[in-house]
Amino acid sequence: MYDSSYASVYDTVMIHRGKDYDAEAALIAGLVRERSPAADSLLDTACGTGLHLRAFSGHFDRVAGLDGSDEMLELARARVPGLRTWRSDLREVALDTRFDVITCMFAVPHLESEDELVSVVQGLVHHLTPGGVLVVEPWVGPEGFTPGHVSRDLVEDGGRTVVRLSHSTRVTGRHDRMRMVVHYAVADPEEGLSHATDGWEMSLFTPEQYAAAFEKAGCTAEHLRIEPFAHGLWVAVRADG
Repeated sequence: MYDSSYASVYDTVMIHRGKDYDAEAALIAGLVRERSPAADSLLDTACGTGLHLRAFSGHFDRVAGLDGSDEMLELARARVPGLRTWRSDLREVALDTRFDVITCMFAVPHLESEDELVSVVQGLVHHLTPGGVLVVEPWVGPEGFTPGHVSRDLVEDGGRTVVRLSHSTRVTGRHDRMRMVVHYAVADPEEGLSHATDGWEMSLFTPEQYAAAFEKAGCTAEHLRIEPFAHGLWVAVRADG
């Protein structure tokens, strides 16, 4: 779905939900400064359409983006002039540069296993400068997941109407995996009607699994319960050189 026209309506839905990208970026920048006052470069992985990056550019001298979708990266570059980007899966990040800060906002649930979580965290930490900061937004764990959860959005955006519906279930026989099906429909005065349905599985990682992944990557990490992030933030510092 992220490689289709959904990219153009994704932001509309998120902003309609009250997501304040500027406030989130400012909060994260503050957490980074507490741990690395001189940090001036940031890579946002799974950066999507660049709304966080546009806000981060006001806090760091050099920002860059990485995502698995060309459509998302195109929108990100339009929002942040001169933005350097890479197309890559989180599991395959291999760049020729390092950053003082790396962010990963609500993407790790898309990993398939704890082994992948460990590998991805190690890969991201490898791209940090000594003493660099990794910020990861987690999601609900196995105990907090509600099977059968339905989410709905109806957004009026100028003359365009967007409807988004989702339904979530636990993967049969798995306590740590769920499946979400998303359907959206768009009514546009000029382009007419369009719709799409897609589904994917996601992992329900525990706090212990996150903590272990950061420890194996050689980081000191803490889980902060902090608004507006519903499940808090993991903030980790690369401990070695």
